[in-house]
Amino acid sequence: MSVEAINPVPDHLDLADAERRIKAIFIGSVGNLVEWYDFYAYTAFALYFAPAFFPNSDPVVQQLNAAVLFAATFLMRPLGGWLFGTIADSYGRRISLTLSVVCMCFGSLMIAVTPTYASIGLAAPAILALARVIEGLSLGGEYGASATYLSEVADAHHRGFYSSFQYVTLIGGQLTAIIVLLLLQKVFLTPEELKAWGWRIPFVIGAGLAIFAAVMRRKLQETDAFVDAVKSGKPRGSITGLLKYPRELLLVVGLTAGGTAAFYTFTTYMQTFVHLSVGLTEDQTTLVIFGSLIFATLLQPTYGALSDRIGRKPLLMFFGAAGTLATIPILSALKETKSPVIAFLLICAAWLFVAGYTSINAIVKAELFPTNVRALGVGLPYAITVSVFGGTAPAIALYFKSLGHEDWFYYYLSGIIFLSLIIYTTMRDTKHESAMHRHE
Repeated sequence: MSVEAINPVPDHLDLADAERRIKAIFIGSVGNLVEWYDFYAYTAFALYFAPAFFPNSDPVVQQLNAAVLFAATFLMRPLGGWLFGTIADSYGRRISLTLSVVCMCFGSLMIAVTPTYASIGLAAPAILALARVIEGLSLGGEYGASATYLSEVADAHHRGFYSSFQYVTLIGGQLTAIIVLLLLQKVFLTPEELKAWGWRIPFVIGAGLAIFAAVMRRKLQETDAFVDAVKSGKPRGSITGLLKYPRELLLVVGLTAGGTAAFYTFTTYMQTFVHLSVGLTEDQTTLVIFGSLIFATLLQPTYGALSDRIGRKPLLMFFGAAGTLATIPILSALKETKSPVIAFLLICAAWLFVAGYTSINAIVKAELFPTNVRALGVGLPYAITVSVFGGTAPAIALYFKSLGHEDWFYYYLSGIIFLSLIIYTTMRDTKHESAMHRHE
């Protein structure tokens, strides 16, 4: 028997490598969860704090003002995608991820301590807007850096599965915000206390969690791909270098448009939709959204693992085709029902196809670009597209509702998904034609 057959060192080395990857993915994902919790706390508690910043007797107008401010923060995301993407490609994924979560901490803390409109007048929504701008800057950088980090840390045969945890933690951030909301609603505060001052608590929690995440991220190991790119001596993290890949940039825009519009419709806007349009109570709304997000979370690694077997393109095409055909019927049926159970089932039905995009969109974008411009290539065009199609989705939906034509939004969303479907049918399958190994 050979020495190699007796010596189990290679297995130990493989086990150690797997543990290293899992630990890095866990830390990176926890930071991502904290960032998205801070961001989604705004949406989860908008029904309570909107009157404090936007006084008006019409609840639809209050929510429209809050949604417009939500959309306005997305204007900063392209700047965040450029800034933190450049840092990630030039100086390392770890420092970019750490700085982005520190930035989120400041934004969350500002919201927690901002006085109401009754106290300081127009300065209140102005400060709120500034805080959301800071959070938008942070989140704009988080996506590209975390997508790049998770894709580079994962092994070649399980990139879809491991990268899907970006959206597991992204949705997990919203779930955490809802859990905090439920605890405050049901255990610790009365509705009056929650509307008066209790809505500040989740933002204090978010700031504290962001500090914890920043400390954890400082201990992250840099990816081997970035280290190899540094050794290659090629320029990194420049717009000039990124512009050498115009087709890939346009692909990111095209494949993101429909997916991000659908994602923000069935997450951010759904809470407002089922409350104001379907007519569910606040408690029913919270439980329906919470349950549907748990279902969505479970789908992410399932679809991600499936993409490692059959490729990325089939899942994207499934999302595009099903989303184009099913969006209008689902939203129409959802508006007509008065049953929380039916509402839950309809939203889950939507997630069956939306997950075809969310679970793998990060790895698809990462696989399009070489290491030296990967974070910038993933983050910047994505942030621009999300600003145009994702962040505006709740505001567009509420605007159509204020006009008395809410169903116009159903057709708008279906049309955007169809445009992305055209892109999916023409693009290459990045699982089989990946740029992950390239450092030029």
